[in-house]
Amino acid sequence: MTTSFVEPVVSIKFEISSAALSEKELHLVFKTSPDKPALGEAGAKAGATTLIDPSTVLVSLGKAGKLSPESFRQAGGGLAKWIAQNQVVRIHLDVASLNSLGIAGDVPALLEGLLLGSFRFDRYKKADEIPVCVVVLHSQQAAVLEKIVERSEKMCAAVNMARDWEHEPANVIDPITLAERAQALASQYGLRCTVLDDQQLESMGAGAIVAVGRGSATPARLIILEYAGNNPPAGAKPVVLVGKALTFDSGGYSLKDRENILTMKYDKCGGVDVIATLRAAAELKIQTPIVGVIGAAENMVSGDAYLPDDILVSLSGKTIEIISTDAEGRLVLADSLTYAQQKFQPRAIIDLATLTGGVVMSLGHNRAGLMGNDDQLAQQLFNAGEQTYERLWRFPLDDEYADLLKGDDADIKNSGGREAHAIQGGMFLKEFIVAGNPWAHLDIAGTADTAKELPYCPKGATGFGIRLLIQYLENLD
Repeated sequence: MTTSFVEPVVSIKFEISSAALSEKELHLVFKTSPDKPALGEAGAKAGATTLIDPSTVLVSLGKAGKLSPESFRQAGGGLAKWIAQNQVVRIHLDVASLNSLGIAGDVPALLEGLLLGSFRFDRYKKADEIPVCVVVLHSQQAAVLEKIVERSEKMCAAVNMARDWEHEPANVIDPITLAERAQALASQYGLRCTVLDDQQLESMGAGAIVAVGRGSATPARLIILEYAGNNPPAGAKPVVLVGKALTFDSGGYSLKDRENILTMKYDKCGGVDVIATLRAAAELKIQTPIVGVIGAAENMVSGDAYLPDDILVSLSGKTIEIISTDAEGRLVLADSLTYAQQKFQPRAIIDLATLTGGVVMSLGHNRAGLMGNDDQLAQQLFNAGEQTYERLWRFPLDDEYADLLKGDDADIKNSGGREAHAIQGGMFLKEFIVAGNPWAHLDIAGTADTAKELPYCPKGATGFGIRLLIQYLENLD
């Protein structure tokens, strides 16, 4: 089965009007619920949407005392679901009525919630067609609003594209077809794309990523996307984003069980998020130059697959003793990080990966793990996560943890057991960071996909990290 690279269906469109809103038109009213509801009453959650009369749709913003941009984002997500369920084709909003609530960032957050909440992945289902709904935004500040709408649409288009690709199964997206999609995207958005195949990688000495892909009929690829920046200062160094893209992870000979193998199409989320971030950066004309390095592989069982006890020689020259073939993402990242530093002179290097189950045990599904060697970079990413509600929490990388990964027969082993599991992943990657290069690692294993519907994301891939990274890059500008 193959499918062409097509944009996800967008069922929400925006129209800006300077005309006054007529109360006879179907229009939106946003309201907070009391912090302490009356006895017998339940405070409506943000996003609860109700038609209270023939022309008025009431959308809850949640509790008044907790009002924030995220309240509006969740309200937008709930509204998007209500619009789809009721097949509404036109609805009106007086933007000034939102501004009167006094929350900075309310309109962008609401638009994000609407656009992200309207995403669906039903390409392979006989699903009912959902009509496009035009949301008419009434405002006397059309020029300002146009910029907000444009940014929201471009940002959310990138996130929804990432979700769409991440949902695709391994018989549709493998390392080769992912590289082909990246090339098509680069051509469309003015990026430079280079793809290194397994033979090129092997001749370079990238023995870690090649080993992971060796058991598959579709060998590993290293995908490099380059965005030159929008009039950056002379000599500006790029921010380098590195993504893990395991298009499927069986665990190899350290085979996953039936329960844990079912969602392994999502093991490519880090790499796909990097591709989508480059798209968004190009569309939004971010000033900072950006490079994306995506290590793509499929971890399978075969007569050619790598084995426990193997010793691999990485691109850095360090040798790696294989304890578990299911700790493969860090091997792919090791060579990807080394290549990124050898080829480019990074201002900062940030990797995204669904790396460890340990981060899920530590943080659940509400925050991603943050690790790194630079306090300023870590704080910048943490702040961007708070702004976008793609929240992070920092883990330590104390030198003592390195003892967990000391190899018996090689420089380092790829797994040290269950102790400090998420931190082990970060410590392993740190071994491949050149001194002086600011680096951060985002372990998105708990946030890249969701087993339940969220306020502005259906079950499945979330696109976590793209909005955070764009916010970080915009803050740099």
